[in-house]
Amino acid sequence: MDRRGMDRRTFLGTMTAATVLSSKFAWAAGEHKIDKVGLQLYTLRSVMKDDFEGKLAKVSAIGYREVEFAGYDGHTPQEIRAMLDRHGLTGPSAHVEYKSLGEKWPGVLDAAHVVGHQYLVNPYIDDEIRNGPDGWKRAAEAFNRAGDASQKAGIQFAYHNHWFEFWPVNGKLPYDILLEECDPKLVKMEMDLCWIMVGGQDPFKYFNRYPGRFPLVHVKDLTKIPKVDATGGQKFGDTLEEMTEVGSGTIEWKKIFAQSDKAGIKHYFVEHDHPKDPFASVTASYQYLANVRF
Repeated sequence: MDRRGMDRRTFLGTMTAATVLSSKFAWAAGEHKIDKVGLQLYTLRSVMKDDFEGKLAKVSAIGYREVEFAGYDGHTPQEIRAMLDRHGLTGPSAHVEYKSLGEKWPGVLDAAHVVGHQYLVNPYIDDEIRNGPDGWKRAAEAFNRAGDASQKAGIQFAYHNHWFEFWPVNGKLPYDILLEECDPKLVKMEMDLCWIMVGGQDPFKYFNRYPGRFPLVHVKDLTKIPKVDATGGQKFGDTLEEMTEVGSGTIEWKKIFAQSDKAGIKHYFVEHDHPKDPFASVTASYQYLANVRF
């Protein structure tokens, strides 16, 4: 057997192995899934007041394993933690009011430790702050201070967007101001993948520009992109007829989720601001996300 024959067979064998491996990885790339689908409990706020723990049990029975809080509905952190433990749930994240970032912040951090929150997220900057002089920069300064304190306590601070962060203020997008002014180690982003599109922006642009800054996302869908302007408060979503269950709208979830590693996404929280039938809504969204592959 000559050397050339050996070389050729070796080359062909290597090429075949490479082809097989390439095919295997290509197949695997389409088989990623969300291990733990989460739910922002704001979606169920209209029904949670009656039997809070019973509703958590129903959330668990659907298949959710993570929940994000928007208040404890009068229960203590100890009571909340016990409920989660009884029903096989965790609460990796909670939304906190902007006004809690000052003197109340140490107490908020203590409560977060009890419940087991890894993230505390401000979901809305009060109108008088963001609409005031240099409002967004002032908010960024407050976020950095809160983020520094929370990081020392072993908790990550983050901010959740609506759509108005993508309307220019003095020629600049407020979302860009926050990303530039906030320390990337102290302040992460919980990107609401619905609202950023309502604001006319592309999440991929931000994933590419700020990789790893988005450990949390809100997942909710739209039948079409509505027409909005810079006005309107947090509760605008309550009347948004275009909002729908995840997977039944027009947002290309597989395409977005395929960029999860670049974006740094670790937690996916279903949300619907005003569902007609809350439990039917969160069930439909869960079934889509539990089965989607990307």
